[in-house]
Amino acid sequence: MVSADKENKVAVVDKKDEATLNPKSTKFEFGGPIGALGVSVTTPLMLYLLHLGCSDLTGGCPPPLLSISSTLKSERWWDALWDWNAFFVYCGWYAYCCLCWRLIPGDWVKGTVMRNGQTKEYKMNAFATALLTLGLVAGTIYRYGPLSFIFIYDHYLALISASIVMSLVQAFTVYYLSFRNGALLALGGNSGNYLYDWFIGRELNPSCAWLDRMKFDLKTFNELRPGLILWMLNDISCMCEQMVRRGRHAWPTDSMILINVFQGLYVLDALWNESTILTQMDITTDGFGFMLAVGDLAWVPFSYALQARYLAFSQHELGWPLTIFVFALNSIGYYIFRTANTDKDTFRGGKNPKNLKSLKTKRGTELIISGFWGMSRHPNYWGDLMMALAWCMTTGFHTPITYFYIVFFVILLTHRAMRDDEQCRKKYGDDWNKYKAIVRWRIIPYIY
Repeated sequence: MVSADKENKVAVVDKKDEATLNPKSTKFEFGGPIGALGVSVTTPLMLYLLHLGCSDLTGGCPPPLLSISSTLKSERWWDALWDWNAFFVYCGWYAYCCLCWRLIPGDWVKGTVMRNGQTKEYKMNAFATALLTLGLVAGTIYRYGPLSFIFIYDHYLALISASIVMSLVQAFTVYYLSFRNGALLALGGNSGNYLYDWFIGRELNPSCAWLDRMKFDLKTFNELRPGLILWMLNDISCMCEQMVRRGRHAWPTDSMILINVFQGLYVLDALWNESTILTQMDITTDGFGFMLAVGDLAWVPFSYALQARYLAFSQHELGWPLTIFVFALNSIGYYIFRTANTDKDTFRGGKNPKNLKSLKTKRGTELIISGFWGMSRHPNYWGDLMMALAWCMTTGFHTPITYFYIVFFVILLTHRAMRDDEQCRKKYGDDWNKYKAIVRWRIIPYIY
């Protein structure tokens, strides 16, 4: 029996067989349960290793072997792993983000129709949250000086630990709640293996009601607020640390200014275009488990700020020639990234101001085959990789560790492109093969 849903104006199935609505997952990703265990252990471990392997706490980037030996024998790094003040600060930060979501006005935007016939609504105010936060931070630094905003830098390891604890708490909570009646599960997270489902995410969109009809969606909230904005604040804290070390009234180095501008623009761009994530695989397909929780809350803010953290204690000036080159590389990458995403979003919204050519599919939808999307199947990833390289180059060529980001991003985006291609193959069938014959390159034209 089908009834009319007044809020969403879509057909909603009132009673549907549980096995049909939430079928058992038959395919593992990330190497199955063993891979899930490996990623769950190595992700937090890598966060600690990246910091200890590139820090003035251990004596360099990388630190000398003698320095590593003496550091491991000392209690400095061990004591720095946990700090209750840092834990409560992190919890306060997360609560602040929740409060901003609740109080700051924002548009309510509908997501895609889910397989149970329902359509969720999401509140869009992440950009306003970032502006408010940056205003408060700028006012604090202006009034009290850069020394007032080095807490993040000074408590880096402890904040990493706090974010991991928050990720674990959320992952276990949503996994437990996913067994309640009526929960819509992710198609890939209902395998029956406890470890794998906890890692990959069993429930598709865990949320809770906040007064009346308001819905707080945990996955979209974590995707763009606590982690991304904290990434910017992390960069700013590193810049303040550098300024304190350089002396009163000293300016940051050109490299530190560049990394703050580049990554700040990237974050603000994501927040300004918040509604576009509603059609991404993370939201429409993946469940919410430890993988997304630790990725959003810990990995993004603390591994992506590696360049700024290095520049805080290793103060290199790039000089004008390299500065111009790095700036140009980032600008070209950003242009490709933003143009490709805008073309995709406007085309998906039923508009085609650039008269882009497309391939009509049997499903009735169309695939763009001109512009940047005619050059590769993921041109936005192409731009992303160019920006990633520019960010790494702000640190010069003094250490390979700060180039970890570009290596990681190549692996991440290659894997994501492969997952997306597999989803599209199932979705479009023979039409996808026709599309691939026209758009041959997966990410970078003539390379891959």
